[in-house]
Amino acid sequence: MESAEGVEGVEGGVGVTALLVAAARAIEAHRHDALARDLYAEHFVLAAPASAGWPVRIQQVPDGDANPLWGRFARYFGLRTRVLDDFLLRSVRTGGARQVVLLGAGLDSRAFRLDWPPGCVVFEIDRAGVLAFKHEVLDGLSAAPKAARVPVPVDLRADWVTALADAGFDPAVPSVWLAEGLLFYLPSAAETHLMDTVDRLSAGGSALAFEVKLDKDLLEYRDSPLYTATAHQIGIDLLNLFAREPRPDSAGDLAGKGWSTSVRTPFDFTRHHGRGPLPEPNDALAGNRWVFADKPRP
Repeated sequence: MESAEGVEGVEGGVGVTALLVAAARAIEAHRHDALARDLYAEHFVLAAPASAGWPVRIQQVPDGDANPLWGRFARYFGLRTRVLDDFLLRSVRTGGARQVVLLGAGLDSRAFRLDWPPGCVVFEIDRAGVLAFKHEVLDGLSAAPKAARVPVPVDLRADWVTALADAGFDPAVPSVWLAEGLLFYLPSAAETHLMDTVDRLSAGGSALAFEVKLDKDLLEYRDSPLYTATAHQIGIDLLNLFAREPRPDSAGDLAGKGWSTSVRTPFDFTRHHGRGPLPEPNDALAGNRWVFADKPRP
């Protein structure tokens, strides 16, 4: 039953996007100039029927890096992985936080592949089916986490706060929160509620990173190479999955609550690392922003 439930967790809708990101991380991991090496990613892709036949190395793509999906878009996910890896490790090493909460963890393997300081606990919140699939694959690899890892199998639309508390989370000590590739899919009210909840559960010294889209009209880019290639090559219409209502200003709301915030474009980090996507015409990445926030200590 666990196997059936697990595969189901990544077979449809938003669940399949976790496999898309895993394939991108696999491709990145095998590059000679990889920004991030997730050696577990390809095993997720190969284990799920929904991603059977997808590439896990750029050499398996006939047009290579010229392919909008497996070239440019995959590079985007590779860059995002590196930037958020750096954020998490910096937050626990210099900020002193020891609780890490992955909101909508998907097929994130950071508990297994990053070098965490002693005493770190990584809470992974996601639907039971997604976590079951991940457990099945990682158990088959005899993978061992590098920090205390606590799966929290609950839908973020349910009472995840109680589930997180029951799993041992302590709101009185600093935490690091990550919402990677999550907020696009939530209604605006749900995003606002999520941010208010994170603020309430965050002691001074906590940090948060998340990804947003600032496009006034997502459909403006419907015929962009990135969206059309994703739909045609693997059957995922991202725009049908994204919540298309006006988005809240979550970075501004956090600043109003006393957090210090920094809003960056992915292209800022492409220039910093010398690798990754750059702006192009009709660019579906034009509105993407990565937000980093710190809650000051009392």
